[in-house]
Amino acid sequence: MVASSLGYDLVRDYSGQNFFDGWDFYGYWDNLTLSQVWWVNETRATAEHLAYVNDAGRAVLRVDNTTNLPPDMPNRDTIRLTTKDYYDFGSLWVFDATHMPYGCSVWPAFWTKGPNWPYDGEIDILEGINLMKDNQMAVHTTQGCTTSNSIQQTGTIGFTDCSKGSGCTVHETKANSFGEGFAQAGGGVWATQYDVAGIFIWFWSRADVPAELTNNASTIDTSTWGTPSAAFPVTPQCNVTQYFTPQQLVLDIALCGDWAGVQSIYSSSCPGTCNVTGPGSPAYDNAWFEVNYVRAYTTGGPAPTSTTAASGSGSTATVVVTTTSTDGSGASQTGTNRNDTSGAPSVRGGAVVGGLAVVVSVLAGMVLAASWSLA
Repeated sequence: MVASSLGYDLVRDYSGQNFFDGWDFYGYWDNLTLSQVWWVNETRATAEHLAYVNDAGRAVLRVDNTTNLPPDMPNRDTIRLTTKDYYDFGSLWVFDATHMPYGCSVWPAFWTKGPNWPYDGEIDILEGINLMKDNQMAVHTTQGCTTSNSIQQTGTIGFTDCSKGSGCTVHETKANSFGEGFAQAGGGVWATQYDVAGIFIWFWSRADVPAELTNNASTIDTSTWGTPSAAFPVTPQCNVTQYFTPQQLVLDIALCGDWAGVQSIYSSSCPGTCNVTGPGSPAYDNAWFEVNYVRAYTTGGPAPTSTTAASGSGSTATVVVTTTSTDGSGASQTGTNRNDTSGAPSVRGGAVVGGLAVVVSVLAGMVLAASWSLA
């Protein structure tokens, strides 16, 4: 089974001087992965120069590498961003970066989540730890969704039960998808199709990025992209639409925690034990994202006009409903597979983008589902 090849129209462009306008800063400790960080609020991020747009017009998100952190202060300042908007089925998300965080204890991720974890699903588009060289993609669901080796994808399959801690994992086989190699190659681009036919993730190193993405096209046709790196199609073993709802995009940097900091994992590539205290340099000199853009497309038509309205009002791909948080934190209890605990501020509201896109995408999904049953 292959991805749906519908045309996608640009609805959100997070880039340039306005990059941070469409995101919330978490402003709370890491209650999701139990990593040794404080995801700072926007005021603190600006003051500490941890989130800014550089002279090249690219957004930079970084770990604090200037503080000599004493042993009694085990959490280092870093960044987590979450989009104000939610994106429904019939969406395409493109993430273009020239540099990603890497190094011992470092755990960067670009991922998505629904409003009510774990019931609304999670997609890990970019994720890795420590000195890994290859990206790991995954989906997380509640019980009942599995994947298999029969699926067409260029990546290699890992765990196959999406409800387990690691989720359903796929390991990237293309070169320079993570860490130092990614930066030396000039970065790269991920595209994720979120469709009623399934979830499909492509990766291209800088030299191989498709022309419509390098040319900043406002309409995207995925039909020429070939086999995705990771594919999670609707199958008899997993109807994706039953496990996922509209998703927010998340970009963050964690340190240590319940993947990067597990001693048996950490010691396989890094010395000693995982620890963020002491001098920030040189330990975290490479722990930063440099992002050209994040763009969201839908199958529903032209770019929307933002309006403020009650969250219960109807929305389509041409009207975006936005809501405003009273605390401004953007923190949430809805995280990921990452050991969610109590005590976080309330879920941040947002828009659902792509109502009309769902209708178009459903029609395509019906055709593809029929093709699957005949295969």
